[in-house]
Amino acid sequence: MLQKVVGGSIVLVGLLFAGNVQANEEAEKLAQQNACTACHGIDNKIVGPAYKDVAAKYADDGDALAKVKDSIKNGGKGKWGEVPMPAQPQLSDEQITLLAEWILSLK
Repeated sequence: MLQKVVGGSIVLVGLLFAGNVQANEEAEKLAQQNACTACHGIDNKIVGPAYKDVAAKYADDGDALAKVKDSIKNGGKGKWGEVPMPAQPQLSDEQITLLAEWILSLK
């Protein structure tokens, strides 16, 4: 019985990991398709902050997901300097959530 529980747990963890990898790949592709990566690197600042710096800034913020989603959807200015981030109104709520969750996972 214990082997079935442990084996089942390993399969579940594997499926969750595979799902996260696929979601991360989809989010990164979405960022590239919408020119987000022209201004943001994963590890390095380009025009805007590195995605890892965004994740670090919001690491202890309970409203992080909502704040990052708002910035993606509506754009912003002044959080990271004077260069404004353009709004991305063409993205669906699901796409915005996918991007925001991916960015925040890059701690």
